Amino acid sequence: MRNVVLFLAMSLDGYIAAPDGSVGWLGGQNPGGNDFGSYERFLAGVSDVVMGYTTYHQLKTELCPDAWPYPEQTTHVLTHRTAESSEHIAFTGEPLDALIRRLRSQQGGEIWICGGASVVNQCIQLGLIDRYHISVIPTILGDGIRLFGVLEREVPLRLLSTENYNGIVDLVYAKR
Repeated sequence: MRNVVLFLAMSLDGYIAAPDGSVGWLGGQNPGGNDFGSYERFLAGVSDVVMGYTTYHQLKTELCPDAWPYPEQTTHVLTHRTAESSEHIAFTGEPLDALIRRLRSQQGGEIWICGGASVVNQCIQLGLIDRYHISVIPTILGDGIRLFGVLEREVPLRLLSTENYNGIVDLVYAKR
């Protein structure tokens, strides 16, 4: 069965975006550096990316307007909007748990929960995430969009590994 992995960056104080949704703070302690740590290794094992429409829109219009950043993967955008799917981007109104169940049943690599916070928290509430890969960015935002919302129950985890590069600390956990 394929793993569902949350791979996301957050500020030291637990935010994934500033209050206005911006993510310009995501660089490490040397923002001009090109050390992407574990990201490229992780992405090489991913065949499906799952995200909400807000994350898709931010990627398409602000962060990567000239080229889609995941051309080797199929991106599944959760939305109630009517949008035209393409070869590598599928817009879907399918319930999140049904989508994940369908993807798990297919051949392929890992399933990446890319964002945003609403999608992440739904996945946590539904118990869908097998591995949490959190990159802690050396920035304290003080306010913004929290990665983790209020949960109905605790989620016990087991530390698998840590890595650090450019002031960023990667924490990798699995469900216990």
